[in-house]
Amino acid sequence: RREVELKHGRVCMFATIGYIVPEYTRLPGFLSPSYGVQFTDVPNGLSALSKVPALGWCQIVAFAGLIELNVYNEQINGEPGNYGAGFLGIRSIGLMSPGFKDPETRKKKLNAELANGRLAMMATMGMFFQDGLT
Repeated sequence: RREVELKHGRVCMFATIGYIVPEYTRLPGFLSPSYGVQFTDVPNGLSALSKVPALGWCQIVAFAGLIELNVYNEQINGEPGNYGAGFLGIRSIGLMSPGFKDPETRKKKLNAELANGRLAMMATMGMFFQDGLT
């Protein structure tokens, strides 16, 4: 159960950033050159679901599945949420991080991640409801 909570918290932390960043900046260029969709054409929030082409959503789901199956598939030391991939999975591409050696510091950081993930889950749901009401 803790592993699922950590994974959902991590996804929601990215989702919260993904909701906030497009309010201030957009990438230049085309999201889909074949369909003529630019990044600036995609609205913020839930209304973006209808603007991104279906093949784009297929690519997003395929990428998430690839990461899920190849990077985050094996727990280290039986510890929930520890896949040995390091911060943002950089250990899986060859960049090594020494991690936290002090057990008390590690415990504090893991508890902070759990609390921030819970907060991000609430923030994401709040943004969904706000988006749907306005």
